[in-house]
Amino acid sequence: MKMASDNLAVGIFLFSQIIVGMLGNFSILLYYVILIVTGKHLMPKDLIIEHLSFANCLSIISRGIPQTMSDFGFKYFLDDIGCKLIMYIYRISRGVSLYAMCLLSCFQAVTISPSNSRWMKLKHRATKYIGPSCSLSWLVHLLLNISTPIRVSGPIYNKNATSMTSYGYCSWFASGNVSTALYMFLLCFTDGLCLGLMACSSVSMVSILYRHKRQVKHIHSAQHFLKVSPEDRASQTILTLVCIFVISYSLSSILVIFTTYSKVPMLWVVSVFLFLEVCFPTVSPFVLFSNIKPSCSIFLPCCGKRKLLSSLT
Repeated sequence: MKMASDNLAVGIFLFSQIIVGMLGNFSILLYYVILIVTGKHLMPKDLIIEHLSFANCLSIISRGIPQTMSDFGFKYFLDDIGCKLIMYIYRISRGVSLYAMCLLSCFQAVTISPSNSRWMKLKHRATKYIGPSCSLSWLVHLLLNISTPIRVSGPIYNKNATSMTSYGYCSWFASGNVSTALYMFLLCFTDGLCLGLMACSSVSMVSILYRHKRQVKHIHSAQHFLKVSPEDRASQTILTLVCIFVISYSLSSILVIFTTYSKVPMLWVVSVFLFLEVCFPTVSPFVLFSNIKPSCSIFLPCCGKRKLLSSLT
């Protein structure tokens, strides 16, 4: 085993990021498992967060761990079937994570809409279909990424293939033909659609919260102990998640294009892009902690008696 010095530092940072991200997402999943076991009723938003956290876990495992092992100098630890499976799981989890974040943003926008708004009429109807919609998203992305295993193989089987791009642990078929371009366009279109809906719903939420803050300004002015209003905290949470998500998945798209059309990509560049790409699955659970009810303190003492945001629960 030979450890590349230029990849070692990135590998260490990526390994630390994986540990933190897995702990965060598993903590959220454990919280909901405890709620289910104790007979608590989950809100529709909780169902979305469950799917989001599970998809984040799969994304970190399937993408982060193989790249970290490659950075540490391990070679050929995955065979051809292993590479196909791990990349297929990653593409599915990435798509579900994107859909879940979009759905969460849109649902919250509908939830906090004024009672006289036309969007409020969709709240009860949307609540009914949240669970089936999340489950259906897994099936949709299973089918949407069905061609991924065909384009991936183990590097040991393709040493002499000029049309393959190496990740260090797996290889990707890097043909620039029409079918590849159409496949890339389909993926970019679905990603762009979700990102666009998420951005619009987030802007709508911030606008609603800002108007509400102005309407109740006289109430908050009498409460000097409130350093930050609930509306401000909600806006900061929304903007933080959306900004991290957009940046992370934009970098992910750049990485996909780079590795698809670059004949000889530098592995340390792939590792750096991956480090930035995994930022959202790593950071999102800790941002979501601020919106989880205080009962999470049964296993997360750090959440303790903090005054939590109620407007999104």
